Amino acid sequence: MVAFTGKIVYCRASLGSERALQPTQPQEQGHDRTHKGFKHSPATASQLPQLLFPGAPNFVNMAQVITNSGHDDMIHDAVLDYYGRRLATCSSDRTVKIFEVDGETHKLQETLKGHEGAVWCVSWAHPKYGNILASAGYDGKVFIWRESNSTWSRVFDFALHTASVNIISWSPHESGCLLACASSDGNVSVLEFKDNSMDHKIFQAHGMGVNSVSWAPSAAPGSLVSAGGAAAGAQRRFVTGGSDNTLRLWAYDQASQTYKQEGAALTGHTDWVRDVAWSPSVLQKSYIASASQDKTVRIWTSDAAHPGQWESKELKFDAVIWRVSWSLSGNVLAVSGQDNKVSLWTENLSGEWECVKTIEE
Repeated sequence: MVAFTGKIVYCRASLGSERALQPTQPQEQGHDRTHKGFKHSPATASQLPQLLFPGAPNFVNMAQVITNSGHDDMIHDAVLDYYGRRLATCSSDRTVKIFEVDGETHKLQETLKGHEGAVWCVSWAHPKYGNILASAGYDGKVFIWRESNSTWSRVFDFALHTASVNIISWSPHESGCLLACASSDGNVSVLEFKDNSMDHKIFQAHGMGVNSVSWAPSAAPGSLVSAGGAAAGAQRRFVTGGSDNTLRLWAYDQASQTYKQEGAALTGHTDWVRDVAWSPSVLQKSYIASASQDKTVRIWTSDAAHPGQWESKELKFDAVIWRVSWSLSGNVLAVSGQDNKVSLWTENLSGEWECVKTIEE
């Protein structure tokens, strides 16, 4: 597998953007969130570069491979920036590497050091906030890196988590420069960057540990969005998945300036929730997909007429599911798991979810 050889595989997606493929990884001892499956563009390296996803023409039309990543240990995440010109990777070797991407050529630009354990994840901020990269890992720390005059430096450290930080996620840029961090200590922190300073909120989300977090679109379902893509009164909401087998929704309360849970926890899974993904669609319904160690995916829906009421439909699989990821338009769901298969799902006119393609490595 590519994870063991140090190769990084990524693809060019539609609309001119590029998304990284996360190689399948074996479970690691002592790590509460094993990074498995694919991120963003779900396709296996063996069937690229000619794959076209149904319902999303040219969603994937080219694969790129870096045969020598320079990492000395397993790679856990690989993410391209907004313009697809830089690729950030992270590894158990405790480093983050940044590559410049120009067509089919890749040049190592920088190696970022400072983490005291495996680095599980990296995430680029929206370019309106500058060249900013976040990283997090087993040491419980979140680092914010910024490039200025072609030099990368660590500008903020966040070290209030007492266990591994398993995943980080930037909010939609309309909501502000916000980073949500999910930790095995059961807490979620939200870091806000404004006027060259950092503020934070931290709260208990899942007592047994938080495995995943995903932001809602900045616009509520059915709301009007301006021609520039901004919604009036951009919301700050996200969903978390935990080792207590539940999903929980959170929203920022302006009066108390804290994040409060919306309604009761969403239940139905019988084992850890490994991943959650909130669909970017802002039509009449909200969709959240959740992947679980119980070998199921649940797709939760809530319509604009009944906000706060969520119903779910269950998709059953023969293997543990690690990742769920929506297409950029939010109408195709990709599911990947322990069996090294990626399946693509769409909702039919009857409201049922159908598998339209299965890709095997």
